[in-house]
Amino acid sequence: MEEKKKVLNGGDVLIKCLLEEDIKYLFGIIGGQFLNMFDAIYRWGKEKGIETVMFRHEQGAAHAADAWARVTNKPGICFGTVGPGATQLVPGVGAAWSDNMPMIVIVPQVNSKFADSFTLQGNLDQITMFKPITKYQKSIRTIEEIPNAVQKCFREATSGRPRPVLLEIYEDAFLSQKEESEIPIMSPEQYRCIEKPAVSNELIQKSLDLLLKAEKPLIVSGGGVSRSEGWEELQEFAEYLKIPVMTSIMGVGTISSKSESFIGTTINGPGLKAGPEADVVLALGCKFSYIMGHGSEPFWRNSQKMIQVDIDPGIIGRAKPITLGVVSDCKQFLKQILEKAKKTQKVENRPWLDELLDLRKTQMAGMMKKATKDKIPILPQRLVKDVLEFMDEDAVFINDGGDIACYAIEQIDYYKPRPPLSFLQAVGMGHLGTSVGYGIGAKLAKPDKQVISISGDGSFMMNIQDLETAVRLGLSNLIFVIANNSAWGMLKSGQKLFVDKHYLDVDLPNFDYAKCAEGFGCYGEVVTDPNEIKPALERAKNSGKPAVIDVKTTWTIPDATKLLGSMGIL
Repeated sequence: MEEKKKVLNGGDVLIKCLLEEDIKYLFGIIGGQFLNMFDAIYRWGKEKGIETVMFRHEQGAAHAADAWARVTNKPGICFGTVGPGATQLVPGVGAAWSDNMPMIVIVPQVNSKFADSFTLQGNLDQITMFKPITKYQKSIRTIEEIPNAVQKCFREATSGRPRPVLLEIYEDAFLSQKEESEIPIMSPEQYRCIEKPAVSNELIQKSLDLLLKAEKPLIVSGGGVSRSEGWEELQEFAEYLKIPVMTSIMGVGTISSKSESFIGTTINGPGLKAGPEADVVLALGCKFSYIMGHGSEPFWRNSQKMIQVDIDPGIIGRAKPITLGVVSDCKQFLKQILEKAKKTQKVENRPWLDELLDLRKTQMAGMMKKATKDKIPILPQRLVKDVLEFMDEDAVFINDGGDIACYAIEQIDYYKPRPPLSFLQAVGMGHLGTSVGYGIGAKLAKPDKQVISISGDGSFMMNIQDLETAVRLGLSNLIFVIANNSAWGMLKSGQKLFVDKHYLDVDLPNFDYAKCAEGFGCYGEVVTDPNEIKPALERAKNSGKPAVIDVKTTWTIPDATKLLGSMGIL
């Protein structure tokens, strides 16, 4: 008797391709064109380790995929139906694009027979819509194209500078059928590069020579070190030569705050001195965005020597003049320069580093004077201190919001070292409303880790509906802390500083977020006394539910907001 041949539809083929990439979750909302994809997961996908996570809004789903990528260094997958589902993914995809996160965005397109016919959700050029916020876009109409399209998307998302890519699949492809033997599906090793190329010995030697001859060398560790996972090599190299290291926000966790070479995060405190005074700067995977003063004077000097290492040649020399440009994966560069540095004499003492560390101690002492006060309403500095002190050593921390995000960055490295890939903030877009989506994505990626978010009250409301998603998934030790000053704080600060206190549309009602959270099934609590912050966090941790702590804070203006305003960014 002839064996019955197995027939696959487009949904089956897509899921089989994603399983080859070891994808665990697809974050999004179901749509009619996705029925075969969902059916494939129902019939056999879950058994093989892939699930959908249904959100209440596609933006939250995109944020979850972004968070997955940030904490795992593997592409996150999000999806939304044709038309409105796709448009609602845009904010989350834009945030991931701005911060160089690998993401696969899957959207369907209406059946070809309805093209340009004003059918439901049709007539939208989704490829053009996503083009500014994706690295690559692929549209396919047939089932045969699916494997190659998926492979191409993963190659683009993970190679060079990682970023989101778009895969648009016409309903025709989902509905089509083919015998399994006619649709070969390869493993990732067969269609994309796994190893990183080496740097020439000449460039490594030139880089090392510049650093060895420097009196005041400085290393800037950016997101490229996070993405390449080069943190061990970075710390060993910096400590061997006693070179001070400052990180960008995307580089938080790439060197331990307990390291003898660590001087702080971004151009605040010691960074304001180290940036312009350094004679040689080694910039690792840092594009010198607004966070790093755009690489401009007075924060840096055009006359200083710079070695810029980046996987993307388009970044090198873009912000400021360079002495050496090295196109490389940061981990590979660090491995090679560390090996060569160990053949030289270890540096035992560097007064320049000692000077910066003393400045850091002074800065921390000054911050503690504010952060330990028992004022009511609660000072935001106090809230940040108590949260960071309470947090587990290996927790994932999410920084969402305007002014409160500035206060958090001021103290991010004061109390407990941030492990690599444990700090999430939508830096490039300055995106608000990431906390709930990031929290869900991070918790699913790291289920055994504590996940804590700090957000402003305005930003938290933006995607509050997906608290229900967190409850439905049964996530615990997931704590959302709201710095509730009943205002759009950063904009109110701008109106005070730059338009003569002409306050308009910046004050918000005194909303009870705890009661709202309870309505979704979360644990909720309001805190008005600073001495109750840590006990409330402990109760939230032990509640067995997603938790929301609504902390009533005073409105004050952080130094970072003043600095951004002076740079013309606000």
